[in-house]
Amino acid sequence: MNHAASPLPAADWVFGYGSLMWNPGFAYEERRSAVVRGLHRALCIWSHVHRGTPERPGLVLGLDRGGSCRGVAFRVAPERWAETVDYLRRREQATSVYIETVHEVAFDDGRKVRALAYRADRTHRQYCGRLPDETLLEVVRGGVGLSGANPDYVLATHDHLVELGIADRTLDWLAHRLRA
Repeated sequence: MNHAASPLPAADWVFGYGSLMWNPGFAYEERRSAVVRGLHRALCIWSHVHRGTPERPGLVLGLDRGGSCRGVAFRVAPERWAETVDYLRRREQATSVYIETVHEVAFDDGRKVRALAYRADRTHRQYCGRLPDETLLEVVRGGVGLSGANPDYVLATHDHLVELGIADRTLDWLAHRLRA
């Protein structure tokens, strides 16, 4: 993906639903609990870089269609927006498995803003859709990539969701088995 030629998204917030919640990697002015409607958090992406390899993929989260997703929104200062988007494109688009989009997110007080988010590309070869729980567990246990072991990613995301009071049935189930 040619990041330099892509226009900057018309937003000043970033929506995190996975590792961006606990490891954003960019400077921000404000961090708030937020929800996006029409998309849900899912372990639906074969990871060939960060948490696995093409030979032994791991699994990472994507925003997939349907439902809603509670996560975290980060407000980025206007003077840092271009560098933040560049960073996110390098991080999230290593294999172009996500579609960079701007979505309306809502805060608990009812206020709504537009936020940059990375949605799963259902046409990409790394999109795996919904896998059976036991398959998720087997893949996660064996995945290791440039950013570390796949179980560490799943557990850190799960723990952060618990801290925020957000229930996720799949991550709850996986965390329980990974810690057993």
